[in-house]
Amino acid sequence: MIPATPTARPATFKYSEKWERALKTLYRRKDVLWLIIWLAGLGMLALWDAFFLNKPAFQKLQQGIVNTFFVALFVIFLTLFLGWSAGVGQYFLDQMRQRVPYLVATFLLNIIRSIPQIVGILIGYALITLGIQNDALSNPSLIIFLTSFTISLFVFPEIVDLIRERIAYFKQRDFYNAMRVCGISEQRIINREILLKNSLPHIFNKLISIFGITVFLLCSIDFIVSVGLSGEINAVNLPATLGSLLANIDSKQDILAIGHTLTNPGYFPNLFFEHLQGVSVAFVIVFSLICIYKIANGFAQRHEL
Repeated sequence: MIPATPTARPATFKYSEKWERALKTLYRRKDVLWLIIWLAGLGMLALWDAFFLNKPAFQKLQQGIVNTFFVALFVIFLTLFLGWSAGVGQYFLDQMRQRVPYLVATFLLNIIRSIPQIVGILIGYALITLGIQNDALSNPSLIIFLTSFTISLFVFPEIVDLIRERIAYFKQRDFYNAMRVCGISEQRIINREILLKNSLPHIFNKLISIFGITVFLLCSIDFIVSVGLSGEINAVNLPATLGSLLANIDSKQDILAIGHTLTNPGYFPNLFFEHLQGVSVAFVIVFSLICIYKIANGFAQRHEL
């Protein structure tokens, strides 16, 4: 009796297995999944707006999205630099028994912590608008930099607290004393072994959260400032952001149209054609904040933070 030869699996079955494994891997990495959802959602919105939104409004929307996310990315780099420098510097001041500089640094950090973030950023915006009013600030890039620096100034203490917490945690472990006995400098242990090699996921997860916080604060402050601009300063003087676009009169009317659909459901399809600017701005803000929150949670779960 001739044994039956095994039949080869069809190519479609192999491809289905690969797709199934890829989907399972993607589902386990929820931060990557939500990042793809976020980028895909923004891409679909851009494609829809390119077809149905008028060209000037579409250009403003593009500029607002780019400026908002650029400020958020710039805040991340500034926050990382300020937080890392202040956290490590404060630790070494404490270790070297430099009481006066240490107390001064702690006092300044506590002052920043005591000021609510939105209040401190409003004060910074007041100074920026004052500079624009006096013609001292006219370069949009400089305004964006000062805006990013203002936000990072009231956000970076969170990185300082995280760095001091990670240093205090690893100093209790045996490997710290072992490295000190081997003659490795404390500066290298702190910066390379503790923070760079063993704390990078914690710092990166905090930076993801700061990215979302920056988008929320920037949109909130820009909306408040754009509504209350004086006669000498108008929306043209400030770089367009999602918050300032939301304060635009056209966007306000579009947002009011959403409430109109609650009593007139048949008007709902018109939102995606006649009121596309305000709906697009509101969608980008809300959708981005939700996705960033999910990305941060998924990253924390994947790395068991």
